[in-house]
Amino acid sequence: MTAPAVVIVNPSSGTAAPRDVLLRLLRASGIDAEIAIATKGCDITALARQRFQNGCRTLVAAGGDGTVSAVAAAIVNTGATLGVLPLGTLNHFAKDLKLPLDLESAVRNLGTGAVHLVDVAEVNGRTFLNNSGLGLYPSLVTQREKRRRLGQRKWIAFFRASVATLRRFPFLEVSLNANGQILAMRTPFVFVGNNVYRMEGIDLGSRESLTGGQLCLGVAQHRIGRWGLLRLAFHALFGRIRNFTVLYTKEVRIVSRHKRLPVSLDGEVMLMQTPLDYRTRPRSLRVIAPEAS
Repeated sequence: MTAPAVVIVNPSSGTAAPRDVLLRLLRASGIDAEIAIATKGCDITALARQRFQNGCRTLVAAGGDGTVSAVAAAIVNTGATLGVLPLGTLNHFAKDLKLPLDLESAVRNLGTGAVHLVDVAEVNGRTFLNNSGLGLYPSLVTQREKRRRLGQRKWIAFFRASVATLRRFPFLEVSLNANGQILAMRTPFVFVGNNVYRMEGIDLGSRESLTGGQLCLGVAQHRIGRWGLLRLAFHALFGRIRNFTVLYTKEVRIVSRHKRLPVSLDGEVMLMQTPLDYRTRPRSLRVIAPEAS
């Protein structure tokens, strides 16, 4: 990395590093970068887009998957490059890029890594890097974040949110239009992944490739009890697809009788108008990753 960069830090991320530590590591690696702290409630995509419009061509997301996805959304198909410092709890995107997960090595990679082109996916114009969900998982995340705002620890909030969500025993009636077929289904959960997710082995829930140009569409089996729903939600948290009917497609339209639905995008939930139009955007994001990626 030769041109000046901006490092956008989300201090709410699970393992966020102090500003002085980041500056020291950046300087030690010979990286010329400014640090921008995203304040609570800040629109990180708008912040990244502003820095891009001001001339910055390397934007580094320091945070979890939601932060990385928000920065990426500002620079897809622009010629700008994304760097990643994985400071979240799960760091799915960083793992699939085979980035080092310790901060010092991740900073060093910004200077030694190569620029790769990877796919992103989108729904109704909203970008995501890992996966999107409808039904059970967005409901669970919304309940969890309500409890976290009340001061509950993350895993306690997750457990209590699971109990609250399962009391409702949520199901969706949706129509899926993909690969020239229309499937009407009643399901507790729809999963849309950016590229193909592994469904067995020790790497369950990871992706071998970020350049396959496909969406991985998973629809949960509807004959599932309350404990099955809980297991499904837990697996979804880690990007794992189990007890799903799976198909692969480049785009899919999801129709519901509801005018708006809660939709999760890389762990963040928003209310979106239906129908939901998903598509892949092959090799539309420049990202710094290890040479061998």
